[in-house]
Parts: sequence; C-alpha cells; structure tokens
Amino acid sequence: MLIQGSCHCGNISFELDWSPSPSEIPARACDCSFCTKHGGVWTAYPQGALTVRVKSSELVTQYAFGTCTAQFHVCRQCGVVPVVTSEIEGRVFAVVNVNAFDNVPTAMLRHSAASFDGEETTDRLARRARNWIGDVRFVGGDV
Repeated sequence: MLIQGSCHCGNISFELDWSPSPSEIPARACDCSFCTKHGGVWTAYPQGALTVRVKSSELVTQYAFGTCTAQFHVCRQCGVVPVVTSEIEGRVFAVVNVNAFDNVPTAMLRHSAASFDGEETTDRLARRARNWIGDVRFVGGDV
C-alpha cells in the first residue's frame, strides 16, 4: 500500500510505502502537550520507505522541545504537522501523522494512547530506532 498524506495546503506531502498492505494501521495519540494541542496521532512502519516532498522550504519550520531529539515539521502556511523526524547516529527516522493521510480509510486505524513521560533519552532514541521508519528521503526542499 502506498499511503499518501499532506498538510492542509499541500506544501508538505509524503508517501509511505507500506508493503505488504496492512489490514490495520496503529495510530498512537501521544499525550504530550504539543501533540495534544496539534492533534498529533502517529504511526510508523519500520520496514517501510518514506518520501517527504516540500514545495516551499521557507514555509516549513522545525520545532523541537523537551529533549530536543525530535523535529516536528510544521507548515507555516496552514499549521499542520504531518511528519516528525529524529536523527539517531547519523540516520534519520520518522513517524507520520495519520490525521494527514489522504487515501486511507479511517476504519483501518487502530487508535491507542501513548505516553513517554519519564522515558530516558537513551531509551527514547533506542525505541525510535526500533519502531520508527528508517528509510526516509526528503525531496524538493532543505528541511
């Protein structure tokens, strides 16, 4: 399945190659204040390949808070956060926001809550390296 998604205005878009096609997609609602306020519900397929396209890089800002180990790619034009990345040992890992999906039926999403309060930074990075998308490519902008 080739999952397509984007911010509201289409400045940041992505394609996630999720093969074989899933019968359901995990959708984790992080309870941190940023994700709660922005409606961030994240998924990743570690065996997948993610291509992120940016039309206008000057309309994208990166926001990091807390441990500053994740960069939230925020569209300045529409305010949507479709992708989060984390650089771990020179490699970029990512999760995508299921609320930014363009071609996935909501019935495929298996929602659950996620809390990472109290997680040590080394444990956090190890979890991301195991569970996030490890094949990430940016096209069309310096993000």
